Amino acid sequence: MKDRSGRILVIGAGMAGLTAARTLADAGRHVLVLEARDRVGGRIRTLRDQSEILELGAEFIHGHPDELWGLIHEAGLRTYALDGKNICHKNGKLRKCDEQGEVFKFLNGLEKWKGVDLAFADYPPLAKLSPEKQDDVINYVQSFNAADYRRIGVHALAVQQRAEEEIAGGEVFRVLDGYDRVPEFMANKVREAGGRIELSRTVEKIVWERGRVQVFVRDGGELAQYSAEQAVIALPLGVLQNLGVIFDPLPAALIAARQLAMGPVRRFTLLFSERWWAAHDQKLSKLSFLFAHDAMPPVWWTAHPQDTPTLTGWIGGPRSAAFDQFTREQVGDAACKELAQIFAVPVAMLRGQLLCCATHDWQTDPLSCGAYSYVPAGALDAVLTMATPVKQTLYFAGEHTDTTGHWGTVHAAMRSGLRAAKQVLSAGRAQLSVVSRTARRV
Repeated sequence: MKDRSGRILVIGAGMAGLTAARTLADAGRHVLVLEARDRVGGRIRTLRDQSEILELGAEFIHGHPDELWGLIHEAGLRTYALDGKNICHKNGKLRKCDEQGEVFKFLNGLEKWKGVDLAFADYPPLAKLSPEKQDDVINYVQSFNAADYRRIGVHALAVQQRAEEEIAGGEVFRVLDGYDRVPEFMANKVREAGGRIELSRTVEKIVWERGRVQVFVRDGGELAQYSAEQAVIALPLGVLQNLGVIFDPLPAALIAARQLAMGPVRRFTLLFSERWWAAHDQKLSKLSFLFAHDAMPPVWWTAHPQDTPTLTGWIGGPRSAAFDQFTREQVGDAACKELAQIFAVPVAMLRGQLLCCATHDWQTDPLSCGAYSYVPAGALDAVLTMATPVKQTLYFAGEHTDTTGHWGTVHAAMRSGLRAAKQVLSAGRAQLSVVSRTARRV
């Protein structure tokens, strides 16, 4: 029989919190997950328009991370690899390109940097590139990392490049039936193992001391209180930085969180009545990614090889501010104008075929306060501080606490949840060992 003594609270039902909760529940711990949203998944959010899958948050499986693929196979979910042509738009023309290959070659050189940690803008080899190549590299760094290149650290980028190589991160996959099936499956596994998940429970304050945690939660209009011996805090970095939850006293991990950065992203998916770009030019029937760095958004992609009439626009980093305050309708209208210029087609035709524009503003969402994290120059130690247990009572998880260099990914969130759960279980075993030795002495 499982020992359900010693309740653990998990704050947040994104992939980090769910992974920690399942691991703890499987180990026999009494787990209660508190989630402010009315759904699980956090920054994974999938919409369905009849047969079309529209991702508003995390969308891709990057490479072959064991923990994520293991879960996908366990859940029996079907996936497919993205392939097709990468097209660039430059000087008013569309052409096949492999600019990312040149960018990756340059970024791989970051591992050779033995100097002090610098902001990428101050990285000496960057200044040696031609202005055009500089723009390509800077645009990629900002877009992929949702980062300001004047802040993101060279050492963190080097760690990330090495981590990507280890899992063949250049290979990209999607979940056929929608990414939200992954956290939904994990939530079911938490419940099957005896854990509880309570939705629409907004945590407002956490009062703690060694071995005791009190969590004050807004349940509708009422303020409820939960107590536990330990808590896993799996909240987004932006929420922690904006003091979306008050901690009393303030743990060192929260001070470290201020050294990290939460990146902004504006992404949206346009659903058309047909794949007009394929009809426009048969050479584009296998279009995968479109890079148009002089446009806004500068990155687009299709669902190829799935023949779905969707185009997703992506703006990562400071440039995403161009779409601040835009309504969904304004985003769709601006996107049609940009696509009309890129493909040299009438904007009226695109507007006539546009069925919907699906988007979510993660920056103004108070439960995320940004898209995902990155590490500024000199802040790598802050990640380690956040991953360190606080008096064997508070354990922080989330993609921003990943110690393997995969920040901003679903598998980073999962790894952090596994790490936090193992830390909790290790502390419990150590405590039992002390009790056992004391009993023997008595």
